[in-house]
Amino acid sequence: MSLIPPRSRGTRPATGLSYAAILFLLALTPAARSHATSARADGPQDTLPDQTPQRMVVDLTPAPGVTQRILVLAPPHPRATLILLPGGTGDIGIARNGALHHTQNFLLRMRAEWVAHGYAVIIPDTLTHNSPQAHNSPQTHTSLRAHTTLRGTRSSPAYGELVVSLARYARTQHAVPVFLVGTSQGTIAATNGAARASAGLIAGLVLTETVALPGHLSTETVFDAHPQNVRVPVLIIANQEDACPVASPRMAKQIAQAMTHAPEVRLLSVSGGPRHAAKPCSSRSAHGYEGMETSVSRMILSWLQAHGA
Repeated sequence: MSLIPPRSRGTRPATGLSYAAILFLLALTPAARSHATSARADGPQDTLPDQTPQRMVVDLTPAPGVTQRILVLAPPHPRATLILLPGGTGDIGIARNGALHHTQNFLLRMRAEWVAHGYAVIIPDTLTHNSPQAHNSPQTHTSLRAHTTLRGTRSSPAYGELVVSLARYARTQHAVPVFLVGTSQGTIAATNGAARASAGLIAGLVLTETVALPGHLSTETVFDAHPQNVRVPVLIIANQEDACPVASPRMAKQIAQAMTHAPEVRLLSVSGGPRHAAKPCSSRSAHGYEGMETSVSRMILSWLQAHGA
């Protein structure tokens, strides 16, 4: 699977990919930035650096009648690209102007900081139907289907190939290393993509609060994503205060041991965040690094810099 937008005014063309996409570049003006910020419903204000980054919303079509929308944020000369794979349902609500409806996830809360440190970020939304024909398409019945939730699909071969295609797309935008960064349920997608990527496409894999045990909303875990096929350096961060039943920190060593072909696996243990949260798997809990975002982000940045970023 490969993804490519056509030529669009104000952007450079990419080559070598086959699927059509609709690309539009957001106006880089103070008015546009204000509009994008005010459209957010439940998250903090987007504190992007003074030097406005590139903002793009791209609608990809990985299967007939199916749309994969992504948000791309990039500084002028990125040192690497981070593909951010949030957890939960995966529905973050990317608007056409680049505003996000849901921004509570740890990775989304830190997107501005990572751009400020010189990293481009790519954030995919859920897959959505954009035509009635998609429901009856033979291709959607045999590979990718459109979902309002990604739960139960992140370990599938089709979704793994979609993540790989996002990495290929990232390389057409910037000739810099690409890292997959997943949190919670998103660690399944990140591992799946890394396990299927060809040599040299992915520079590394970052997993935070990895889902390693089946739950009542989804029974898939990181072990369903073929971690033994990952062949890039891996960083695993586990919060000892994480009370989410599907992401027990006690499973961190087992996750690391499953990466049998990775050249390096580093396991970092942290401790912090709210105790006795009413929703222990929520983004605003120890599971989501509430109150300790900066320290965890610095650990990730340090590891990235040591691995070619």
